[in-house]
Amino acid sequence: MTGSDSGALENLRSLRDRPFELLKELEKRSRIQTAGSAPDAPTEPEWVGVAFRMGGETFLLAREETREVLGFPPAVTRIPGAKAWVKGLANVRGQLLPILDLRQFLGSGVTTAGRNTRVIVVNHREVPAGLMVDEVLGFRRFAEREFNAAPPPTVIRCDSFLAGAFRRGAEVWPVFSLKTLVESDSFLQATV
Repeated sequence: MTGSDSGALENLRSLRDRPFELLKELEKRSRIQTAGSAPDAPTEPEWVGVAFRMGGETFLLAREETREVLGFPPAVTRIPGAKAWVKGLANVRGQLLPILDLRQFLGSGVTTAGRNTRVIVVNHREVPAGLMVDEVLGFRRFAEREFNAAPPPTVIRCDSFLAGAFRRGAEVWPVFSLKTLVESDSFLQATV
């Protein structure tokens, strides 16, 4: 093993306790290796987001607004006096996390917990929240030139939380803003 290989391995070891950052670093290295280019070779600016399904529609979340994606917790404790879309609190690695049904919050039905149901943990300094969605589809990459600031019409009433959309061919991918959601007054008023 060369000195540079040893340093690279040590860098990966330092990310062992931060799985999301480790995955991002591995993905970056894989892209560099696959492209056969140097890390500082110019590339077209791209946007990376997390795709998810809610009520039969697909949406994107900015990668930096998403802390992690979890399976639906086996135990969620109901909170007395909370609105119906607040499913309760779950213990996630020793931390209490509020679990919220995003579709129910938006007034578009209730999400039924199933095999594909996921909880998207919001990356926000002051508002801890785990949003229950039907399914997470993984990362999606778009060239920045594919972005359109005008939010597309959706069946689920979430216009005030959309931050535009990416368009690729006939596909339209609305971008859901988690920051706008968790800082909205209606979201912060979780009690009856």
